[in-house]
Amino acid sequence: MKQKLNLQQLVRAALLIAIGIILPQVFHSVKDAGSILLPMHIPVLIGGFILNPYYALCVGIITPILSLLFTGMPNFPYIYVMMLELASYALFISLLYNKVKLGLYPSLIGGMIVGRIMSIIGNYFILHILMSAPFNISVVAAGLFIKGIPGIVIQIVLIPLIVYALKRNLNIMVNTNGK
Repeated sequence: MKQKLNLQQLVRAALLIAIGIILPQVFHSVKDAGSILLPMHIPVLIGGFILNPYYALCVGIITPILSLLFTGMPNFPYIYVMMLELASYALFISLLYNKVKLGLYPSLIGGMIVGRIMSIIGNYFILHILMSAPFNISVVAAGLFIKGIPGIVIQIVLIPLIVYALKRNLNIMVNTNGK
């Protein structure tokens, strides 16, 4: 039974990673659409709900790496920030939803806040520490929150609908602890 659950988790994770590589390509044909609509975030956030924390974390880390290898995006050195941000989203949503048993919206919002905080920390580390560039938290926060408002709205509306649809129509066991 445990082997079957691991296989299910692996297949789900692989599918979400593939979507996380393909979906941004659709949006990047329009200037700045990727950074505004945040398409890579969508499958990673879904992963937080339908995967256990380990597999969710792997999706958050592996998706931007494979996207860089296959498509050249996200560019260096910001891939590290994306890895940190997406891994945080997926891990914290999975922990909050599947382990702590918070509701869908509190888990989503909590994970999104933690991920954006980790993005600010990652940007600070890369810009200020590694590149010796000036770091302005208001510019970074504006990029994450203001520029990304359309993507954030899409996430808050779309992710719950997808998770509910997966639970209802596809009989996906969202409870990932095997019970």
